[in-house]
Amino acid sequence: MRNIVIIDNGHGTRKYTKGKQSPDGSLYEGEWNRDIAKRLYKELEIIGLNPVLLVPEDEDISLEKRCAKVNDIIKKNPHDNIILISIHINASPLEGWDDKACGESVFVCTNASGASVKLGQYFYEGVIKMNLKGNRCVPSEHVWRANYKILRGVDCPAILTENLFMTNHNEVKYLLSDKGKETIVNLHIMAVCKYFGVPCSVISS
Repeated sequence: MRNIVIIDNGHGTRKYTKGKQSPDGSLYEGEWNRDIAKRLYKELEIIGLNPVLLVPEDEDISLEKRCAKVNDIIKKNPHDNIILISIHINASPLEGWDDKACGESVFVCTNASGASVKLGQYFYEGVIKMNLKGNRCVPSEHVWRANYKILRGVDCPAILTENLFMTNHNEVKYLLSDKGKETIVNLHIMAVCKYFGVPCSVISS
C-alpha cells in the first residue's frame, strides 16, 4: 500500500488569473503556490512518499476538473492511502495593505471526516511550533471549516492551507524569502509524515 499525497496549487499564473497578488505586485499567489508545490513534491519524494502535482499547467484549471482528477486518481489506486493538500495564501478583505491580518490557517470541509481533521490538526501543530499563529482567532479544534469545492468535492481526506497573508508587508517579505519558503514547505512535510506515521526529514534552514 502506497501513501499518495496529491498537491493542489491554487489558481493560475498571472497570465491566466488576474489579481491574486500583493498590493505592490511583488508576490503573485498562483506562481508562489506552484513554487511551493514543486518544492514539496521534491521533498516528499526524498522521504519516500508518492506525491502527485494535480495542476502542473500554468492555467487555472477549474475546481470541477481538479476534483474530477483527484477522484480519478483515487479510483485508479483503490488500495492506497491518499490525501489532498491545496496550497493557498490568505488576503485581507480590506483594500490594499492590512498589516493587522496575519498568521497561518488550515481549512477542512464543513462535514469533514475525522481523517481530514486529524491532518489539519497536525498541520496546525507545526504552525504553533514555528510561531506562525499570528493574531488569528483559532477554533478550539485548531482547524477552520468551510464549504470549499476542492474540499467537499473529493473522496479522500483533504485540507486547504492558507499560508500567511499577501496583504501584510512583513508576511509578504517572509513568503518571498528562502527561509519563509522552506518553513512553509516544512509545515506541510511535518503534517504529512505525522499523518502517515513515517519518519520526518525537514529541510534545514
